[in-house]
Amino acid sequence: MAGGNFFSRNPTNTTTKRTDNKRRLKLLKSYAPDWVLTITLAGIFYALNNVHGFRREFSVNDESIRFPYAVHERVPDWALYLIALVSPIVIQLCTNIITIRSFWDFHNSLLGLILSLSMAGVITQFSKITTGRPRPDLLSRCIPISGSQDPTYGLLTDAICTQTDQSIMIDGWRSFPSGHSSLSFAGLGFLSFYLAGKMHLFDKRGHTHKAWISVTPLAGATLVAISRTMDYRHHFQDVVAGSLLGIFIAYFAYRQYYPSLASPTSHLPYSPRVPRDEPEVLPTVASHGGSRYPRESEEDENVELINSAVHKSDPEPLKEIWQQGDSPTGSPVGHA
Repeated sequence: MAGGNFFSRNPTNTTTKRTDNKRRLKLLKSYAPDWVLTITLAGIFYALNNVHGFRREFSVNDESIRFPYAVHERVPDWALYLIALVSPIVIQLCTNIITIRSFWDFHNSLLGLILSLSMAGVITQFSKITTGRPRPDLLSRCIPISGSQDPTYGLLTDAICTQTDQSIMIDGWRSFPSGHSSLSFAGLGFLSFYLAGKMHLFDKRGHTHKAWISVTPLAGATLVAISRTMDYRHHFQDVVAGSLLGIFIAYFAYRQYYPSLASPTSHLPYSPRVPRDEPEVLPTVASHGGSRYPRESEEDENVELINSAVHKSDPEPLKEIWQQGDSPTGSPVGHA
């Protein structure tokens, strides 16, 4: 581990070890509220699944809610969690190992991803419950009493339904917005921004392969969203709204822990909230006069990778990798 490598180089420096342990404790206390909040939001998301929300009145003659009920979905819930949560975690970890090998980067990427998903999930659930829009397959779920007709003036309520499965009924009025769309874009959208930052997508040099790699997760999220209309689970407006919500939340969460994608240090996470007594800033192209990624703002000076976070026993090779950005054939960290 990074911490073990760091201490093994200073076996007799007990003062340094005590100082580093104190800093770790401060870091833990500093970011504990973030983890508690994100986990709490995730718990609220699951708790709202069985809440009886508002149910709009409907017409048995409404053709937009007369589609068949799909027993087997193309992307069931368990598959959605693999796509939106597990796959981004694995890909971000692999990207971390290939590029900067920083535990701090992994911490920030994981926290940002969970924040994105939990925020999108809670907002989506509250919107579903309060909006109460019927799904396209509502009448198939409801199974109205034979011969049901709309009143002369007005609409029908769920009182005409003969469906006995309450979970199917509760879910029948949760069409807006699409949860699969919002969660897939929240998870895969965050992954897309993460990859774009590591590869310096907006470095004003233009590389097609970087664009394709960055966009691929968004393509996956789009396919998940489209599948919801194929299963008649959502109207197209639900899918569009959920997708926009997810991608917006993903970028919002990403910027909490990472600089702008146009920043020369977009491959690095923001520095820890607890500063070192004697900060050791990892050299970047901007810090040693390189011209490939000129510093454009004061924000670029505030990025630090702490020794205990970098998974390397010798920091010199990592410094050499950073300096390759100035060579004609070298590429900056994060380039694929």
